[in-house]
Amino acid sequence: MSDDRSLGLRGLVKRRAFVGALTAVLFGGALLGCKSSSSLAAAEGSAQTTAQTKAVGGAGVIFIGSYGDPNGLTLAAPAAKTGETANGALALAGQGPALPKASFLVQSKDRKFLYSVNETEPGEGKVTALDISDPAQPKVLNSQSSRGALPCHVALDPSGRYLLTANYGDGAVTVHRIQPDGRLGESTDMVKQTGTTREAHAHQIVFDPSGKWILSVDLGADSVFVYQLDANTGKLSKQGQVTLPVKTGPRHLAFHPSGKYAYILGELTPVVTVGTWDASRGSLQLGQTVNSVAKNDPPNFPGEIAVSSDGKFVYASNRGENSIATFAVQDAGAKLEFLGTSTSGGNWPRHFTFSPDERWMYISNQRSGKVTWLPRDPSTGRLGAPAGSIDVPTAAIVLFH
Repeated sequence: MSDDRSLGLRGLVKRRAFVGALTAVLFGGALLGCKSSSSLAAAEGSAQTTAQTKAVGGAGVIFIGSYGDPNGLTLAAPAAKTGETANGALALAGQGPALPKASFLVQSKDRKFLYSVNETEPGEGKVTALDISDPAQPKVLNSQSSRGALPCHVALDPSGRYLLTANYGDGAVTVHRIQPDGRLGESTDMVKQTGTTREAHAHQIVFDPSGKWILSVDLGADSVFVYQLDANTGKLSKQGQVTLPVKTGPRHLAFHPSGKYAYILGELTPVVTVGTWDASRGSLQLGQTVNSVAKNDPPNFPGEIAVSSDGKFVYASNRGENSIATFAVQDAGAKLEFLGTSTSGGNWPRHFTFSPDERWMYISNQRSGKVTWLPRDPSTGRLGAPAGSIDVPTAAIVLFH
């Protein structure tokens, strides 16, 4: 089963029953909540913090979302000791405000606001805005109905004026206006996608690199829908729809830095489909398909896909054999070569992200409740063995501040 999603809505409550917490990992001596007893201790703490921050590529803050209900925000700092570098380790400490089932997160460009889905059931879910101008003390601003069931993904439009939400439960894509103070206003639009062989399940919202088009990846409809957003009214207009083979179950996609290609990850069939993207017309043409596992035994249900910033490598998580697949990008992005897989270090790798310097990959292993970190060689794209982990029940996403 793919998070029990392949069973349809009847399996969703069981699938969402995992219990966990929303965690935030924040770096820097001021965020540790510890008071120095002397100036010497403060100086030592500052030196240690400097070394720790370097250890994860100069990162400042990480937020880790999960299916906890109720759950909270936990503060943490790198676990490296003074003088150590590039070990990527994290350590948890502290709590923040409650935020139920925050399975996906996105932050504003100025890093002052954080937006979260609340993937609750039954009935309509919610989306929540938080003030993170002081990352040590995140504050809930307000929540709005997602106008759909089981919201699982959110995205901000390039102007930062609108938040878009994908509702997995019923295929609804919703738009909310964002107020100047970061709060979520009323919804300006909602469209419901439909499938031909199965019920629609919107799973991701992505703006293309030009910022002109919105791509909605729908697992149930086996489709990628293309929309435009009216910046004045907040209304969506459908531009087109690209249909993949039945039971591909497209879950997420990621663009090549060139903006000319998109890589579509199937969940029900463990494949990556390369699409040629025409930003002048908002059209996607399907091309090569490559497997994300060498052998689909046990059955695998991929979760996340990402492209390195240099455009040389693509990565996808496989839930089943619990691995991360690595692909080499060829022909300027038009083709992928499967290089192999690396263990995720946990069970059910739902999501992963790179450290800012892309020398570490942080993986949210949902069922084992662990965030693991693997070293990455930027020149070869290869991932090393897991170097460590922290316990975050039902971890769903890692987001660097």
